[in-house]
Amino acid sequence: MQRFYLMLRDAWQHAGTRQRLFALAVPMILSNLSVPLVALVDSAVVGRLPHAYQLGAVAVGGSIYTMLVWTCGFLRMGSTGFAAQAAGRNDQHALRYILLQSLLLVLVLTALCLAIILPLLPQLLIWMDTSGDLQNVAQQYVLIRLYGLPAALMMHVLAGWLLGLQNARAALWMLLLANGVNIVLDIYFVFALHWEVAGAARASVIAEWSGALLGLILAWRYVDKGPLLNFCQHLLRWASWRPLLAVNRDILIRSLALQAVFFTVTFQGARLGDNTVAANALLLNGLLICSYALDGLAHALEALTGHALGRQDQRALQRALCLVSIYSLFASSVFALLFWLFGDLFIALQTNIPSVQETASHYLIYLALLPLITVWSYVMDGLFIGATRAREMRNSMLLAVLVCAPVAWLLQGLGNHGLWIAFLLFMALRAGFLGFTARHLPSWFQTPAR
Repeated sequence: MQRFYLMLRDAWQHAGTRQRLFALAVPMILSNLSVPLVALVDSAVVGRLPHAYQLGAVAVGGSIYTMLVWTCGFLRMGSTGFAAQAAGRNDQHALRYILLQSLLLVLVLTALCLAIILPLLPQLLIWMDTSGDLQNVAQQYVLIRLYGLPAALMMHVLAGWLLGLQNARAALWMLLLANGVNIVLDIYFVFALHWEVAGAARASVIAEWSGALLGLILAWRYVDKGPLLNFCQHLLRWASWRPLLAVNRDILIRSLALQAVFFTVTFQGARLGDNTVAANALLLNGLLICSYALDGLAHALEALTGHALGRQDQRALQRALCLVSIYSLFASSVFALLFWLFGDLFIALQTNIPSVQETASHYLIYLALLPLITVWSYVMDGLFIGATRAREMRNSMLLAVLVCAPVAWLLQGLGNHGLWIAFLLFMALRAGFLGFTARHLPSWFQTPAR
Protein backbone atom coordinates (compact mmCIF):
# COMPACT_ATOMS: atom_id res chain seq x y z
CA MET A 1 0.00 0.00 0.00
CA GLN A 2 2.82 2.38 0.87
CA ARG A 3 4.49 1.63 -2.47
CA PHE A 4 1.25 2.45 -4.28
CA TYR A 5 0.96 5.73 -2.37
CA LEU A 6 4.55 6.67 -3.21
CA MET A 7 3.92 5.89 -6.87
CA LEU A 8 0.85 8.15 -6.92
CA ARG A 9 2.69 10.95 -5.15
CA ASP A 10 5.62 10.71 -7.56
CA ALA A 11 3.26 10.92 -10.56
CA TRP A 12 1.31 13.83 -9.07
CA GLN A 13 4.45 15.83 -8.35
CA HIS A 14 6.10 15.22 -11.73
CA ALA A 15 5.36 18.44 -13.63
CA GLY A 16 6.75 17.17 -16.95
CA THR A 17 4.32 14.26 -17.16
CA ARG A 18 1.40 16.49 -16.18
CA GLN A 19 2.29 19.06 -18.85
CA ARG A 20 2.60 16.42 -21.59
CA LEU A 21 -0.68 14.85 -20.49
CA PHE A 22 -2.63 18.10 -20.77
CA ALA A 23 -0.87 19.06 -24.02
CA LEU A 24 -2.24 15.83 -25.49
CA ALA A 25 -5.60 15.51 -23.72
CA VAL A 26 -6.99 19.05 -24.18
CA PRO A 27 -6.72 19.09 -28.02
CA MET A 28 -8.25 15.61 -28.22
CA ILE A 29 -11.17 16.63 -25.98
CA LEU A 30 -11.77 19.68 -28.21
CA SER A 31 -11.63 17.42 -31.27
CA ASN A 32 -14.24 15.13 -29.74
CA LEU A 33 -16.51 18.05 -28.93
CA SER A 34 -16.42 19.24 -32.54
CA VAL A 35 -18.01 16.00 -33.80
CA PRO A 36 -21.53 16.41 -32.32
CA LEU A 37 -21.49 20.06 -33.42
CA VAL A 38 -21.28 18.94 -37.06
CA ALA A 39 -24.14 16.47 -36.59
CA LEU A 40 -26.20 19.22 -34.97
CA VAL A 41 -25.57 21.60 -37.88
CA ASP A 42 -26.42 18.90 -40.44
CA SER A 43 -29.73 18.25 -38.69
CA ALA A 44 -30.47 21.96 -38.27
CA VAL A 45 -29.75 22.73 -41.94
CA VAL A 46 -31.54 19.77 -43.55
CA GLY A 47 -34.32 20.04 -40.96
CA ARG A 48 -35.33 23.36 -42.53
CA LEU A 49 -36.03 21.80 -45.90
CA PRO A 50 -39.75 21.41 -46.70
CA HIS A 51 -40.11 17.61 -46.46
CA ALA A 52 -39.65 15.32 -43.46
CA TYR A 53 -38.30 12.51 -45.65
CA GLN A 54 -35.28 14.70 -46.47
CA LEU A 55 -34.22 14.85 -42.84
CA GLY A 56 -34.96 11.15 -42.50
CA ALA A 57 -32.82 10.40 -45.54
CA VAL A 58 -29.84 12.19 -44.01
CA ALA A 59 -30.35 10.32 -40.74
CA VAL A 60 -30.61 6.91 -42.44
CA GLY A 61 -27.89 7.53 -45.02
CA GLY A 62 -25.61 9.09 -42.44
CA SER A 63 -25.96 6.10 -40.14
CA ILE A 64 -25.02 3.69 -42.96
CA TYR A 65 -21.97 5.75 -43.92
CA THR A 66 -20.94 6.29 -40.32
CA MET A 67 -21.08 2.55 -39.69
CA LEU A 68 -18.61 1.99 -42.54
CA VAL A 69 -16.20 4.61 -41.21
CA TRP A 70 -16.64 3.49 -37.58
CA THR A 71 -15.93 -0.14 -38.48
CA CYS A 72 -12.54 0.97 -39.82
CA GLY A 73 -11.78 2.94 -36.65
CA PHE A 74 -9.07 0.41 -35.83
CA LEU A 75 -6.88 2.32 -38.31
CA ARG A 76 -6.47 5.15 -35.81
CA MET A 77 -5.91 2.93 -32.78
CA GLY A 78 -3.35 0.73 -34.51
CA SER A 79 -1.32 3.59 -35.97
CA THR A 80 -1.19 5.45 -32.63
CA GLY A 81 0.47 2.65 -30.68
CA PHE A 82 3.03 1.74 -33.34
CA ALA A 83 3.87 5.39 -34.09
CA ALA A 84 4.25 6.24 -30.41
CA GLN A 85 6.64 3.33 -29.83
CA ALA A 86 8.69 4.25 -32.92
CA ALA A 87 8.83 7.88 -31.76
CA GLY A 88 9.99 6.73 -28.33
CA ARG A 89 12.84 4.80 -30.00
CA ASN A 90 13.51 7.80 -32.28
CA ASP A 91 13.16 5.38 -35.21
CA GLN A 92 12.35 7.64 -38.17
CA HIS A 93 12.32 4.75 -40.66
CA ALA A 94 9.73 2.86 -38.61
CA LEU A 95 7.56 5.98 -38.40
CA ARG A 96 7.63 6.28 -42.15
CA TYR A 97 6.81 2.60 -42.68
CA ILE A 98 3.87 2.76 -40.27
CA LEU A 99 2.35 5.78 -41.99
CA LEU A 100 2.79 4.51 -45.55
CA GLN A 101 1.61 0.99 -44.71
CA SER A 102 -1.49 2.35 -42.99
CA LEU A 103 -2.28 4.62 -45.96
CA LEU A 104 -1.94 1.65 -48.34
CA LEU A 105 -4.27 -0.28 -46.06
CA VAL A 106 -6.77 2.57 -46.50
CA LEU A 107 -6.86 1.88 -50.25
CA VAL A 108 -7.54 -1.82 -49.69
CA LEU A 109 -10.25 -1.14 -47.10
CA THR A 110 -11.91 1.48 -49.31
CA ALA A 111 -12.16 -1.01 -52.18
CA LEU A 112 -13.49 -3.68 -49.78
CA CYS A 113 -16.11 -1.34 -48.29
CA LEU A 114 -17.30 -0.27 -51.73
CA ALA A 115 -17.52 -3.88 -52.89
CA ILE A 116 -19.73 -4.67 -49.89
CA ILE A 117 -21.95 -1.60 -49.63
CA LEU A 118 -22.72 -0.83 -53.30
CA PRO A 119 -24.65 -4.06 -54.03
CA LEU A 120 -26.21 -4.14 -50.54
CA LEU A 121 -27.32 -0.50 -50.29
CA PRO A 122 -30.67 -0.79 -52.15
CA GLN A 123 -31.62 -3.89 -50.17
CA LEU A 124 -30.63 -2.26 -46.85
CA LEU A 125 -32.95 0.66 -47.56
CA ILE A 126 -35.79 -1.71 -48.51
CA TRP A 127 -35.31 -3.67 -45.26
CA MET A 128 -35.74 -0.43 -43.32
CA ASP A 129 -39.31 -0.29 -44.71
CA THR A 130 -39.23 3.47 -45.33
CA SER A 131 -41.07 5.51 -47.94
CA GLY A 132 -39.98 5.48 -51.57
CA ASP A 133 -38.97 9.14 -51.45
CA LEU A 134 -36.80 8.59 -48.39
CA GLN A 135 -35.14 5.54 -49.95
CA ASN A 136 -34.28 7.41 -53.16
CA VAL A 137 -32.84 10.44 -51.37
CA ALA A 138 -30.98 8.31 -48.81
CA GLN A 139 -29.40 6.26 -51.60
CA GLN A 140 -28.34 9.45 -53.39
CA TYR A 141 -26.87 10.79 -50.13
CA VAL A 142 -24.83 7.64 -49.44
CA LEU A 143 -23.53 7.37 -53.01
CA ILE A 144 -22.23 10.94 -52.83
CA ARG A 145 -20.72 10.45 -49.36
CA LEU A 146 -18.79 7.40 -50.59
CA TYR A 147 -16.55 9.74 -52.62
CA GLY A 148 -15.23 10.93 -49.28
CA LEU A 149 -14.65 7.46 -47.80
CA PRO A 150 -10.91 7.28 -48.65
CA ALA A 151 -10.40 10.69 -47.05
CA ALA A 152 -12.34 9.73 -43.92
CA LEU A 153 -10.21 6.61 -43.49
CA MET A 154 -7.03 8.59 -44.15
CA MET A 155 -8.05 10.98 -41.37
CA HIS A 156 -8.25 7.98 -39.01
CA VAL A 157 -4.68 7.02 -39.90
CA LEU A 158 -3.28 10.56 -39.82
CA ALA A 159 -4.94 11.47 -36.53
CA GLY A 160 -3.60 8.30 -34.91
CA TRP A 161 -0.10 8.73 -36.38
CA LEU A 162 0.16 12.39 -35.32
CA LEU A 163 -1.11 11.53 -31.85
CA GLY A 164 1.55 8.84 -31.64
CA LEU A 165 4.12 11.57 -32.27
CA GLN A 166 2.54 13.42 -29.29
CA ASN A 167 1.39 16.12 -31.72
CA ALA A 168 -2.26 16.32 -30.74
CA ARG A 169 -2.51 19.92 -31.94
CA ALA A 170 -1.88 18.85 -35.53
CA ALA A 171 -4.62 16.23 -35.23
CA LEU A 172 -6.90 18.91 -33.75
CA TRP A 173 -6.28 21.33 -36.64
CA MET A 174 -7.05 18.61 -39.15
CA LEU A 175 -10.38 17.77 -37.50
CA LEU A 176 -11.32 21.42 -36.92
CA LEU A 177 -10.69 22.27 -40.57
CA ALA A 178 -12.83 19.36 -41.75
CA ASN A 179 -15.65 20.23 -39.36
CA GLY A 180 -15.46 23.96 -40.11
CA VAL A 181 -15.55 23.41 -43.88
CA ASN A 182 -18.49 21.05 -43.47
CA ILE A 183 -20.51 23.60 -41.50
CA VAL A 184 -19.85 26.50 -43.91
CA LEU A 185 -20.44 24.50 -47.10
CA ASP A 186 -23.50 22.80 -45.61
CA ILE A 187 -25.23 26.14 -45.22
CA TYR A 188 -24.00 27.47 -48.60
CA PHE A 189 -24.84 24.41 -50.70
CA VAL A 190 -28.27 23.79 -49.14
CA PHE A 191 -29.60 27.34 -48.81
CA ALA A 192 -27.67 29.40 -51.37
CA LEU A 193 -27.27 26.86 -54.19
CA HIS A 194 -30.48 24.95 -53.31
CA TRP A 195 -28.79 21.55 -53.68
CA GLU A 196 -30.86 20.25 -50.76
CA VAL A 197 -29.75 16.84 -49.38
CA ALA A 198 -27.19 16.34 -52.17
CA GLY A 199 -25.62 19.64 -51.09
CA ALA A 200 -25.21 18.40 -47.53
CA ALA A 201 -23.53 15.24 -48.83
CA ARG A 202 -21.17 17.19 -51.13
CA ALA A 203 -20.24 19.50 -48.27
CA SER A 204 -19.21 16.50 -46.17
CA VAL A 205 -17.13 15.02 -49.00
CA ILE A 206 -15.22 18.27 -49.56
CA ALA A 207 -14.75 18.65 -45.80
CA GLU A 208 -13.31 15.15 -45.46
CA TRP A 209 -10.85 15.68 -48.30
CA SER A 210 -9.87 19.08 -46.87
CA GLY A 211 -9.07 17.50 -43.50
CA ALA A 212 -7.18 14.61 -45.10
CA LEU A 213 -5.07 16.90 -47.29
CA LEU A 214 -4.17 19.10 -44.32
CA GLY A 215 -3.27 15.96 -42.36
CA LEU A 216 -0.97 14.81 -45.18
CA ILE A 217 0.73 18.22 -45.27
CA LEU A 218 1.23 18.18 -41.50
CA ALA A 219 2.51 14.59 -41.56
CA TRP A 220 4.95 15.44 -44.37
CA ARG A 221 6.75 17.81 -41.98
CA TYR A 222 7.63 14.91 -39.68
CA VAL A 223 8.05 11.91 -41.98
CA ASP A 224 11.47 10.72 -43.15
CA LYS A 225 12.16 11.95 -46.71
CA GLY A 226 14.52 9.09 -47.70
CA PRO A 227 14.26 7.12 -50.97
CA LEU A 228 11.32 4.81 -51.53
CA LEU A 229 13.41 1.81 -52.61
CA ASN A 230 13.91 0.54 -49.07
CA PHE A 231 10.21 0.98 -48.38
CA CYS A 232 9.24 -1.06 -51.46
CA GLN A 233 11.51 -3.88 -50.29
CA HIS A 234 9.99 -3.60 -46.82
CA LEU A 235 6.49 -3.66 -48.33
CA LEU A 236 7.10 -6.92 -50.17
CA ARG A 237 7.98 -8.77 -46.96
CA TRP A 238 4.97 -10.37 -45.29
CA ALA A 239 6.71 -10.20 -41.92
CA SER A 240 6.64 -6.41 -42.09
CA TRP A 241 2.84 -6.43 -42.43
CA ARG A 242 2.02 -9.07 -39.84
CA PRO A 243 2.19 -6.91 -36.66
CA LEU A 244 0.05 -4.08 -38.12
CA LEU A 245 -2.56 -6.44 -39.58
CA ALA A 246 -2.73 -8.54 -36.42
CA VAL A 247 -3.32 -5.50 -34.21
CA ASN A 248 -5.94 -4.05 -36.57
CA ARG A 249 -7.69 -7.44 -36.82
CA ASP A 250 -7.91 -7.83 -33.04
CA ILE A 251 -9.11 -4.26 -32.48
CA LEU A 252 -11.78 -4.78 -35.16
CA ILE A 253 -13.05 -7.94 -33.44
CA ARG A 254 -13.03 -6.17 -30.08
CA SER A 255 -14.95 -3.18 -31.51
CA LEU A 256 -17.55 -5.36 -33.23
CA ALA A 257 -18.14 -7.23 -29.97
CA LEU A 258 -18.64 -3.91 -28.14
CA GLN A 259 -21.03 -2.69 -30.82
CA ALA A 260 -22.97 -5.95 -30.52
CA VAL A 261 -23.44 -5.28 -26.80
CA PHE A 262 -24.86 -1.81 -27.45
CA PHE A 263 -27.12 -3.22 -30.16
CA THR A 264 -28.35 -5.87 -27.73
CA VAL A 265 -29.20 -3.21 -25.14
CA THR A 266 -31.25 -1.37 -27.77
CA PHE A 267 -32.89 -4.57 -29.06
CA GLN A 268 -33.82 -5.84 -25.60
CA GLY A 269 -35.06 -2.39 -24.60
CA ALA A 270 -37.30 -2.33 -27.67
CA ARG A 271 -38.86 -5.62 -26.55
CA LEU A 272 -39.77 -3.92 -23.26
CA GLY A 273 -41.72 -1.14 -25.00
CA ASP A 274 -41.31 2.11 -26.93
CA ASN A 275 -40.92 4.24 -23.81
CA THR A 276 -38.24 1.94 -22.41
CA VAL A 277 -36.10 1.87 -25.55
CA ALA A 278 -36.39 5.65 -25.87
CA ALA A 279 -35.49 6.16 -22.20
CA ASN A 280 -32.47 3.85 -22.50
CA ALA A 281 -31.23 5.78 -25.54
CA LEU A 282 -31.42 9.05 -23.60
CA LEU A 283 -29.58 7.54 -20.65
CA LEU A 284 -26.84 6.16 -22.89
CA ASN A 285 -26.35 9.67 -24.24
CA GLY A 286 -24.88 10.37 -20.81
CA LEU A 287 -22.15 7.84 -21.62
CA LEU A 288 -21.55 9.66 -24.91
CA ILE A 289 -21.06 12.95 -23.06
CA CYS A 290 -18.64 11.35 -20.59
CA SER A 291 -16.63 9.92 -23.44
CA TYR A 292 -15.68 13.40 -24.67
CA ALA A 293 -13.55 14.01 -21.58
CA LEU A 294 -12.51 10.44 -20.80
CA ASP A 295 -11.57 9.64 -24.40
CA GLY A 296 -9.29 12.66 -24.49
CA LEU A 297 -7.40 11.39 -21.45
CA ALA A 298 -7.33 7.85 -22.87
CA HIS A 299 -5.90 9.12 -26.18
CA ALA A 300 -3.20 10.96 -24.25
CA LEU A 301 -2.37 7.76 -22.38
CA GLU A 302 -2.06 5.89 -25.69
CA ALA A 303 0.66 8.28 -26.87
CA LEU A 304 2.47 8.39 -23.52
CA THR A 305 2.36 4.59 -23.16
CA GLY A 306 3.76 3.94 -26.61
CA HIS A 307 6.46 6.57 -26.15
CA ALA A 308 7.50 5.13 -22.77
CA LEU A 309 7.68 1.60 -24.20
CA GLY A 310 9.72 2.82 -27.14
CA ARG A 311 12.19 4.46 -24.74
CA GLN A 312 12.03 1.48 -22.35
CA ASP A 313 11.13 3.92 -19.57
CA GLN A 314 8.95 2.00 -17.11
CA ARG A 315 8.79 4.85 -14.60
CA ALA A 316 7.43 7.24 -17.25
CA LEU A 317 4.66 4.75 -18.06
CA GLN A 318 3.78 4.35 -14.38
CA ARG A 319 3.56 8.13 -13.96
CA ALA A 320 1.37 8.51 -17.03
CA LEU A 321 -0.96 5.68 -15.96
CA CYS A 322 -1.28 7.06 -12.41
CA LEU A 323 -1.99 10.61 -13.57
CA VAL A 324 -4.54 9.56 -16.18
CA SER A 325 -6.25 7.35 -13.59
CA ILE A 326 -6.44 10.22 -11.09
CA TYR A 327 -7.83 12.75 -13.56
CA SER A 328 -10.21 10.22 -15.13
CA LEU A 329 -11.58 9.26 -11.72
CA PHE A 330 -12.06 12.94 -10.86
CA ALA A 331 -13.85 13.65 -14.17
CA SER A 332 -16.09 10.59 -13.87
CA SER A 333 -16.97 11.52 -10.27
CA VAL A 334 -18.04 14.98 -11.41
CA PHE A 335 -20.22 13.46 -14.14
CA ALA A 336 -21.71 10.96 -11.66
CA LEU A 337 -22.56 13.75 -9.21
CA LEU A 338 -24.14 15.90 -11.92
CA PHE A 339 -26.22 13.00 -13.22
CA TRP A 340 -27.31 12.14 -9.67
CA LEU A 341 -28.37 15.72 -8.87
CA PHE A 342 -29.67 16.82 -12.26
CA GLY A 343 -30.59 13.57 -14.01
CA ASP A 344 -34.22 14.61 -14.49
CA LEU A 345 -33.09 17.88 -16.06
CA PHE A 346 -30.71 15.99 -18.37
CA ILE A 347 -33.64 13.86 -19.59
CA ALA A 348 -35.94 16.87 -19.91
CA LEU A 349 -33.40 18.63 -22.12
CA GLN A 350 -33.56 15.72 -24.55
CA THR A 351 -37.32 15.10 -24.69
CA ASN A 352 -40.58 16.71 -23.65
CA ILE A 353 -42.61 13.48 -23.90
CA PRO A 354 -44.00 12.88 -20.36
CA SER A 355 -44.17 9.09 -20.65
CA VAL A 356 -40.50 8.84 -21.72
CA GLN A 357 -39.43 11.25 -18.96
CA GLU A 358 -41.29 9.22 -16.35
CA THR A 359 -39.80 5.93 -17.58
CA ALA A 360 -36.27 7.34 -17.61
CA SER A 361 -36.63 8.67 -14.06
CA HIS A 362 -36.89 5.08 -12.75
CA TYR A 363 -33.40 4.28 -14.05
CA LEU A 364 -31.44 7.43 -13.16
CA ILE A 365 -29.41 5.52 -10.58
CA TYR A 366 -27.77 3.63 -13.46
CA LEU A 367 -26.99 6.92 -15.20
CA ALA A 368 -25.15 8.08 -12.06
CA LEU A 369 -23.24 4.78 -11.76
CA LEU A 370 -22.32 4.68 -15.43
CA PRO A 371 -19.33 7.10 -15.33
CA LEU A 372 -17.83 5.53 -12.19
CA ILE A 373 -17.84 2.05 -13.73
CA THR A 374 -17.00 2.80 -17.36
CA VAL A 375 -14.08 5.12 -16.54
CA TRP A 376 -11.72 2.19 -16.05
CA SER A 377 -12.56 0.84 -19.51
CA TYR A 378 -11.30 4.08 -21.05
CA VAL A 379 -8.11 4.05 -18.96
CA MET A 380 -7.34 0.41 -19.76
CA ASP A 381 -8.09 0.90 -23.47
CA GLY A 382 -5.62 3.80 -23.57
CA LEU A 383 -2.94 1.69 -21.88
CA PHE A 384 -3.35 -1.38 -24.09
CA ILE A 385 -3.76 0.52 -27.39
CA GLY A 386 -0.55 2.45 -26.70
CA ALA A 387 1.20 -0.83 -25.94
CA THR A 388 -0.29 -2.41 -29.13
CA ARG A 389 -1.57 -5.24 -26.91
CA ALA A 390 -4.62 -5.77 -29.10
CA ARG A 391 -4.89 -9.51 -28.52
CA GLU A 392 -5.42 -8.95 -24.80
CA MET A 393 -8.07 -6.30 -25.58
CA ARG A 394 -9.88 -8.70 -27.89
CA ASN A 395 -9.78 -11.59 -25.44
CA SER A 396 -10.92 -9.48 -22.49
CA MET A 397 -13.84 -8.09 -24.49
CA LEU A 398 -14.96 -11.51 -25.70
CA LEU A 399 -14.61 -13.00 -22.23
CA ALA A 400 -16.72 -10.20 -20.75
CA VAL A 401 -19.41 -10.86 -23.37
CA LEU A 402 -19.38 -14.61 -22.67
CA VAL A 403 -19.68 -14.08 -18.90
CA CYS A 404 -22.43 -11.47 -19.12
CA ALA A 405 -24.60 -13.16 -21.75
CA PRO A 406 -25.98 -15.85 -19.37
CA VAL A 407 -26.23 -13.27 -16.58
CA ALA A 408 -28.37 -11.04 -18.81
CA TRP A 409 -30.56 -14.03 -19.68
CA LEU A 410 -31.04 -14.90 -15.98
CA LEU A 411 -31.94 -11.30 -15.14
CA GLN A 412 -34.69 -11.02 -17.76
CA GLY A 413 -37.30 -11.31 -15.02
CA LEU A 414 -36.13 -7.94 -13.63
CA GLY A 415 -37.06 -6.22 -16.89
CA ASN A 416 -35.10 -3.09 -17.72
CA HIS A 417 -33.40 -3.12 -14.31
CA GLY A 418 -31.93 -6.51 -15.18
CA LEU A 419 -30.78 -5.18 -18.55
CA TRP A 420 -28.97 -2.25 -16.93
CA ILE A 421 -27.39 -4.43 -14.23
CA ALA A 422 -26.04 -6.77 -16.91
CA PHE A 423 -24.72 -3.84 -18.95
CA LEU A 424 -22.92 -2.28 -15.98
CA LEU A 425 -21.50 -5.70 -15.08
CA PHE A 426 -20.22 -6.06 -18.62
CA MET A 427 -18.45 -2.68 -18.48
CA ALA A 428 -16.92 -3.55 -15.11
CA LEU A 429 -15.72 -6.99 -16.26
CA ARG A 430 -14.34 -5.55 -19.49
CA ALA A 431 -12.10 -3.22 -17.50
CA GLY A 432 -11.44 -5.78 -14.76
CA PHE A 433 -10.11 -8.42 -17.15
CA LEU A 434 -7.78 -5.86 -18.75
CA GLY A 435 -6.67 -4.67 -15.33
CA PHE A 436 -5.88 -8.23 -14.32
CA THR A 437 -3.82 -8.66 -17.49
CA ALA A 438 -2.00 -5.37 -16.79
CA ARG A 439 -0.37 -6.93 -13.72
CA HIS A 440 2.28 -8.12 -16.20
CA LEU A 441 3.08 -4.54 -17.17
CA PRO A 442 6.78 -4.70 -16.11
CA SER A 443 7.35 -7.61 -18.52
CA TRP A 444 6.13 -5.46 -21.43
CA PHE A 445 9.51 -3.74 -21.38
CA GLN A 446 11.24 -7.00 -22.31
CA THR A 447 8.59 -8.68 -24.47
CA PRO A 448 7.20 -7.15 -27.68
CA ALA A 449 3.44 -6.91 -28.20
CA ARG A 450 1.85 -9.70 -30.20
